[in-house]
Amino acid sequence: MSPNRSSVEAVVQSYFDALYEGDADKLGDVFHPSADLRWVEKGELKILTVPDWLAWVRKRPSAKAEGKPREDFIVTIDRSDDKTAFIKVKCQLPPRFFTDYLVAMKLADGWQIVSKSYRYDLKE
Repeated sequence: MSPNRSSVEAVVQSYFDALYEGDADKLGDVFHPSADLRWVEKGELKILTVPDWLAWVRKRPSAKAEGKPREDFIVTIDRSDDKTAFIKVKCQLPPRFFTDYLVAMKLADGWQIVSKSYRYDLKE
């Protein structure tokens, strides 16, 4: 495994850990402050800024605190060069089971997620 690939994977693993733990500060470390989250709801594009999302994360109980099962993994990493990666992941915060599409870029301080688009299924 190349050091560049492993550093991208490390950012994604930090994302998984922070998401499961409900740790908004850790999420803030892996996401660029200008990033946003995008999804489609009832046929309409929804957009949430990272600061607004982090405020919401701080208010909800974490999956870890609720004893919910954890399953998250990288489906694929597509690298166009040594500074840009497109990452497809699967993760869950039951009852929501997500497919996330993350764009990460290597900036002056290292890799950060600069965009997240996602979809999810609701399961009992």
